[in-house]
Amino acid sequence: MQFKVPQTAIRNIRDDLRRCGYFSLFNRHNNAISYVRRLSKTQHYPRFHLYLNENPDHYIFNLHLDQKQVSYAGSHAHSGEYEDPVVDEEANRIKEILNI
Repeated sequence: MQFKVPQTAIRNIRDDLRRCGYFSLFNRHNNAISYVRRLSKTQHYPRFHLYLNENPDHYIFNLHLDQKQVSYAGSHAHSGEYEDPVVDEEANRIKEILNI
């Protein structure tokens, strides 16, 4: 699921995402930073996974739910849910915390 967040709504993207319960995740394969919020304190999955694209006037948030870890050696595909009511609820929760 994608949604836009105005640049003016963000003071510091890392700090604001921490307020939403997300922490940064560095992918050493493509040198990209994404953000995740685990749904369990003891397990890595399921988790919400958020990618950001920055434009001059807004951020594009690309949010999905990772159900489980990649299960095939050499594969980067996962079982992510992009269009699901729980993803919609999470997007609304983020918007509420950021006062959008």
